[in-house]
Amino acid sequence: MNNMLDLLAGADDHPAILAPDRPALSYGQLRANVLALAESLASFGLGRGDRIAIAMGNGPDMALAFFAAALAGTAAPLNPKYKTEEFAFYYEDTQAKALITLPGTLEAAHAAATPGMTIIAAEPQADGTLAFHASANARPPRPLELAGADDVAMILHTSGTTSRPKRVPIRQRNLIASAANIRRTYNLNESDVGLCVMPLFHIHGIVASLLTPLSAGGTVVCPPGFDGLRFWSWVETFKPTWYSAVPTMHQLLLSRAERNAAIIQANPFRFIRSSSAPLPPVVMERLETTFGAPVLESYGMTEATHQMASNPLPPAMRKSGSVGIGFGVEVGIMDEAGNLLPQGDIGEVVVRGPNVVDGYENNPDANATAFVQGWFRTGDQGRLDDDGYLTLTGRIKELINRGGEKISPLEIDDVLLRHPAVAEALAFAVPHKSLGEEVHAAVVLKADASESELCAHCAASLAEFKVPRRVHILPELPRGATGKLQRISMAKTLGLAE
Repeated sequence: MNNMLDLLAGADDHPAILAPDRPALSYGQLRANVLALAESLASFGLGRGDRIAIAMGNGPDMALAFFAAALAGTAAPLNPKYKTEEFAFYYEDTQAKALITLPGTLEAAHAAATPGMTIIAAEPQADGTLAFHASANARPPRPLELAGADDVAMILHTSGTTSRPKRVPIRQRNLIASAANIRRTYNLNESDVGLCVMPLFHIHGIVASLLTPLSAGGTVVCPPGFDGLRFWSWVETFKPTWYSAVPTMHQLLLSRAERNAAIIQANPFRFIRSSSAPLPPVVMERLETTFGAPVLESYGMTEATHQMASNPLPPAMRKSGSVGIGFGVEVGIMDEAGNLLPQGDIGEVVVRGPNVVDGYENNPDANATAFVQGWFRTGDQGRLDDDGYLTLTGRIKELINRGGEKISPLEIDDVLLRHPAVAEALAFAVPHKSLGEEVHAAVVLKADASESELCAHCAASLAEFKVPRRVHILPELPRGATGKLQRISMAKTLGLAE
């Protein structure tokens, strides 16, 4: 396979993309429209290697724009909720030559446009396809030359909580390898219907929720984004066989599941996938009880074109609290000196395989640290058990070092979530003069509970040094653009980092 177009493998008349209040797009329409849009980009003077920013919400239009930009040039999908200053940073950092948006939307994205940037309006058509119109700064046309396996399909950034985000160039061959790995993990085929609720500017949404099901010849339901209220009507209308989401989305769906029990019973999922953040075992248990479907936790990062490991489908073993085994990816545990450790030892999780990128863009210092002897160092701590299943014990930077005792905040999260009054929980480190760091936690409640009651609940299950010294009861927990909880910055957010 040369590029992503080869992955769109469904029969011409089979539905490829569905969406609420939109005509269905067949594979024949999808392939033809993507090629026509790529031709349009070439007619605006854009070609291989040119960075094309896309700022659009979820839906078929975003999917079509992404495929076209990734085949004619290099797609740079951006969060449409960015402010002008953020758009300006990403345009400059990626050296974007063009911007694709829907007409009349996202003033902030347009306000940040650099001089000479080609502005492209993506215009939805009555038959569900898309057309491009260059409204400013089109360049002389050039012949269309579709991307090859080594071309960079898209440029994304690491989340960068404490420093400047790093550019991750993901090549066509990385995407092809990752889609094949995920497809094999879940035995996806043409009869599967996936409900895409993850944002399409994020690696999880692009690769797992959009590209992989299409590579299996199946169908993707692409609504405007995640909506905990509308989710149930989408399930009833489109009858998806699976969906993939982050734990916070699963938890919101659980909170509304009881009133939608009839829809759940009438439309069973084949499986539910969780990724991009640790899934507390108690949430997995509740999901399986509520939905009657296996919940498969997986483990992904942008640098590995998303998936690195996953729990397999039944009848194979899945382990609560584990992120599973590698599919098409080698997983190892490494010490600080770069030596691989035996099974059972705790160290840094490392991976290698054709889905792993070659390195960060123009960042030799970061590459020297993160890419070692063919392995990518993830920054996560964990261990492999005797069956080869990986258990994560936390981000190395997030581990709480209390007087020399290394504490995994994930363990504390899970204990707090088992209290009947706790809806969400986040343990984190707070600076301490003599101990170095002390354990605190923040919770969102769904029923009355006091701080002392929650601390006592933790003390019943945890060693004394792991029990939070303070439990902060908040109306909500701070999250990043993709819904990921902001553990590292929590002490600063609450004014506790002085």
